Amino acid sequence: MSKELIFQTLRHEETNEIPWVPFAGVHVGKLKGYTAEEVLRDEDKLVECLIEANKLYIPDGLPVLFDLQVEAEILGCDLMWATNNPPSVKSHPLENEKTLPCSCKIPNEESGRLPMILSAMRRVKEAIGEDTALYGLICGPFTLASHLRGTNIFMDMATDSAYVKDLVNFCSQVAIAMAKMYIDAGMDVIAVVDPLVSQVSPKHIEKMLSEGFTAVFDYIRSRGAFSSFFVCGNASKQIEVMCKMGPDGVSVDENVDLKAAKEITDKYNVTIGGNIPLTTTMLYGNQQDNMKDVVELIDSLDHHNLIISPGCDMPYDTPIENTIACAQAVKHTDSTRELVANYEQVIDDSDVEIPDYASLDKPLIELCLLDPEQCAACTYMLALVEDNWDELKELCDYRVYKYCVKEDIARIRKMGVVNLPTMCINGDQRFISIIPSKEECIAAIKEYVK
Repeated sequence: MSKELIFQTLRHEETNEIPWVPFAGVHVGKLKGYTAEEVLRDEDKLVECLIEANKLYIPDGLPVLFDLQVEAEILGCDLMWATNNPPSVKSHPLENEKTLPCSCKIPNEESGRLPMILSAMRRVKEAIGEDTALYGLICGPFTLASHLRGTNIFMDMATDSAYVKDLVNFCSQVAIAMAKMYIDAGMDVIAVVDPLVSQVSPKHIEKMLSEGFTAVFDYIRSRGAFSSFFVCGNASKQIEVMCKMGPDGVSVDENVDLKAAKEITDKYNVTIGGNIPLTTTMLYGNQQDNMKDVVELIDSLDHHNLIISPGCDMPYDTPIENTIACAQAVKHTDSTRELVANYEQVIDDSDVEIPDYASLDKPLIELCLLDPEQCAACTYMLALVEDNWDELKELCDYRVYKYCVKEDIARIRKMGVVNLPTMCINGDQRFISIIPSKEECIAAIKEYVK
């Protein structure tokens, strides 16, 4: 049974197969012609789409919802809704006041969209939960803290670590409340999704974040459910400290060398999941690209403690046939390997022109992002520039490149940028998978002023 394969893998047992977990997220709406907003607000449409995804993609595990703004909305953040993406946070209740939310704001079953979500979870559990492990995704404590405080939290980490720790610990209580409700609704695996962890040094994680995260994983284990720690961006340096917090598994995206990361997770007997490239392969590739990438990923790794999945929430417009190709490659690896043995992908960046930085009147910031509407780390790197543009505009110009836009992918690759998000100044990669403070950003720009 597919569900048992997930359980065995998260119990770190030997298995004869590798589990497959498509992080379909809002993409499930595409299967039935619904927008992202419709499936995130309409219970019937969400359930209908999840049942269809289960039929088409033959998953061993499946997330019910991929929306890291559910908790933020409950705690007072205003959301900006999109047609083909989850909503993004557009206001931060604690932006101008360094306080903690009242404990009465901790979510309950009547809060925000939770009545709809919990009902959908119970219905999906009844419909497909006997065979498929269901994932309940919650917003990690640090990303939730950043939703509340905004980009100020990165300065707080340098100037008031005690406040950051207190705020993260409050957000961990929110995460525990969410985990309780999701487990009660039948979720088998609670994935704590915290994109911004990749933007913080291991030292700062241990000082300000570990206590809160560990409490969440301890609670999930006490309830007899499994846990996964999902982080986006280049989390290579953070993998070990993530393992020390006690999750059953971690999941990473394409910024991370999965083979190198697995050497660390194996040392702690933690399952690792990942990391099929979302845009270059799943969104813009063809079926052969997807089968080839999955086969090469599988062939590069030891299969114990391993789950194959997309690197993060799949783009809405991911071709259905590409996801089916990924499933085929995981479930029938040997025959798929033969199909793509002689296939080579061709990447054309000949039309990309790199600016002549030396001739520019002002330094040029180039923000290389995955998708600022969907990737929280990318959102906050872009917000750093946009929120402080009145101070920056006399010093520099800026451009935004998105790894979800085909032309931008070619440009980012030609620039030699490997890890996202990255802030370049006059072509130099100055802030790689880390969000600087406003002061650090201005100091770096001034180095390029003529």
